[in-house]
Amino acid sequence: MVRTPDSADFYAGKRVLITGGLGFIGSNLARALVGHGAEVLIVDSLVPEYGGHLRNLHGIEKKVRVNLADVRDHHVLPVLLEGQDVLFNLAGQTSHLDSIQDPETDLEINCRAQLSILEACRRHNPGIAVVFASTRQIYGKPDYLPVDEKHPLRPVDVNGINKCAGEWYHTLYHQVHGLRTCVLRLTNTIGPRMRVKDARQTFLGVWVRQLLEGRSIEVWGGAVARFHPRGRLCGRPAARRAGPGGGRPGVQSRGRERVSLADLARLMVEVNGAGRGGAGVPGRAQEDRHRRLLRGLDAHPRNLGWTPRTALPAALRRTLAYYRKELKHYL
Repeated sequence: MVRTPDSADFYAGKRVLITGGLGFIGSNLARALVGHGAEVLIVDSLVPEYGGHLRNLHGIEKKVRVNLADVRDHHVLPVLLEGQDVLFNLAGQTSHLDSIQDPETDLEINCRAQLSILEACRRHNPGIAVVFASTRQIYGKPDYLPVDEKHPLRPVDVNGINKCAGEWYHTLYHQVHGLRTCVLRLTNTIGPRMRVKDARQTFLGVWVRQLLEGRSIEVWGGAVARFHPRGRLCGRPAARRAGPGGGRPGVQSRGRERVSLADLARLMVEVNGAGRGGAGVPGRAQEDRHRRLLRGLDAHPRNLGWTPRTALPAALRRTLAYYRKELKHYL
């Protein structure tokens, strides 16, 4: 969240509830809201696989309230929502592989719990503003690039289907019950406090960890590229990725510029600094189809009044600097 006069004025004195607030996005959001003068209540279940970490609140522990609760417990929701002005509904199961292996849990968290949250809002706090964190995974394999809001929705796993249902619940409760809801389709967000111990949140977290541990980055595509500590490329370059769009180049967004995964790997090695080590992505080809493309940003300025403020190299540099000091707390 970028501090602007409008957002600072809006959030000053507001009571804000963040579900999943001990996770990567939630904890960084909490820091920004505290800076805006909001009263922040964080709710998190601290399920080990889902990314919540008390270390994420280091430095603001005394400025926020924390309630260790699970959004699947519908009995506690009315108490949590009482008196809140804004709800950032971020709690969720994010791993696409886990959603295939344990679809019932993904259904409970990403679908049924969302309906319970909205029902609690309708019954106990109908004036609350709700922001729901969705995912670009709901688009599936893209027909064209960059992917925009007009692209057909074709989720390819249980997580995508349940997230899509969660979106429609929020839209429906706005249309039928007048709740003020908003849906954000987030994609491979990166930065300090992201999950790095495994790829459950994003493959970039694994790359960060492996880079700092001195291993090589392995990029899976039509061929395999392995990036070693001093930025040297071994093997055949992965010019194209299997998966999205039948082998279209894998990209990360850099404002309106697109960056291939191979270039991203090179950039990470470069910003980490010579001699500091390389990194590695688990070399399992069946996981590669989950490395989806980032959506284009063209529609964002028109619809949200938002434009990127941090260049990709700066974001990577900031993330690596954070984990150079904090990695031991996140493994």
